[in-house]
Amino acid sequence: MLHGGTINAMIGGLFEAALISTLESWTMGMNQTITVIPPGVPLTGHVAPPGSKSITNRALLLAALAKGTSHLRGALKSDDTRHMSNALRQMGVTIDEPDDTSFVVTSTGDLQIPEGPLFLGNAGTAVRFLTAAVCTVNGSVTLDGDHYMQKRPIGPLLESLRKGGLSAESATGCPPVVIHGSGAIKATRFEIDGGLSSQYVSALLMVAACGAAPIEVALTGKEIGARGYIDLTIACMRAFGAEVEVVDDALWRVSPTGYTACDYQIEPDASAATYLWAAEALTAGKIDLGVAAEAFTQPDAKAMEMIAQFPRMQAVINGSQMQDAIPTLAVLAAFNETPVRFVDLANLRVKECDRVQALHDGLNQVRPGLATVEGDDLLVAADPGLAGTSSTGLINTHSDHRIAMCFALAGLKVSGVRIQDPECVAKTYPGYWRALEFLGVRTERGEV
Repeated sequence: MLHGGTINAMIGGLFEAALISTLESWTMGMNQTITVIPPGVPLTGHVAPPGSKSITNRALLLAALAKGTSHLRGALKSDDTRHMSNALRQMGVTIDEPDDTSFVVTSTGDLQIPEGPLFLGNAGTAVRFLTAAVCTVNGSVTLDGDHYMQKRPIGPLLESLRKGGLSAESATGCPPVVIHGSGAIKATRFEIDGGLSSQYVSALLMVAACGAAPIEVALTGKEIGARGYIDLTIACMRAFGAEVEVVDDALWRVSPTGYTACDYQIEPDASAATYLWAAEALTAGKIDLGVAAEAFTQPDAKAMEMIAQFPRMQAVINGSQMQDAIPTLAVLAAFNETPVRFVDLANLRVKECDRVQALHDGLNQVRPGLATVEGDDLLVAADPGLAGTSSTGLINTHSDHRIAMCFALAGLKVSGVRIQDPECVAKTYPGYWRALEFLGVRTERGEV
């Protein structure tokens, strides 16, 4: 029989091993490169984007908080959703994976105390959603991630939970986070500044249905990043039986219904679709995604309106409501006929990396002087003559999947662009490079 000290030592050892393994993988990944060979012909064919990461992680969590068995179809299987599903398994939820796009989630509706910390890599949605959700656990839960995650702010969410009478701690305002749950949510109101991340608001909304009484979720600031993602959250909650009243633009009232298991279809990922739409525009091709742009409910689908204008994109593009699409649009803008200024990008600085700076640095690797940063604005000095040129640029992705995928678009028109850590795309689109190859794009692997 193992004693408590022995078990704790084993758990600590496993957690440390996960951290070491993650660091080693990151170091190895940054030594690898991929170069996209300009195809020189329009890209044509059928490529189906993967399921939405945002919706998959919402559905996984709500299915875990629901009583019964839920069938999630069209789901994304990626690093981020793996971190979420593994964390839920640690808390007593049964999750089966009958095929590549399905989860079968069986739960009592109550999350259990995990035997050790929840390691969530750099999965921001998982960390933020679970930070609120584990407040329902009767005991202490630690949530942590890799070295990137330990720099991503979560302080506003913790402060909101504390003001709601819950115990939430972080020494740095970033993970690791320690939640001391009492097994019940007795709050009647959460207040949150959603300007930094809409995920804070979504996290509070989802846990609010598990309250002992109706809970109001109120915005303290006028602005909210990517409001469309709040709509996604509410739609998903309602599918699992929650009652959410939208009182006004800054106030929601959630009834204490809990959640009920259901069958749920997850739509394709709009952010992933943007790379394919842009590849189509850059090469004057015809790529069939199997779903019309107007069929997406995710806010990043708004990017299609800008992509459709290429090579005469508008002079100013506001990034606040389609944040994950901005990297795609920024690289596309490099080949536009006129310069493009991207504004309201503050939220992009606290993603997997500082994407404003990463885009600036990457574009200037493709060609010096192609981008400048003014405050939180990114100005791309468009140059249609960039197509057909060559570059010795090396793109530092900072292990950010979106930086890797967007600069692959530059490689469709500029030869020689090398992208570090190509496998970081596994975070949300593991089949990205295969999708490009299926469309006829050749790639070359190398090392720094």
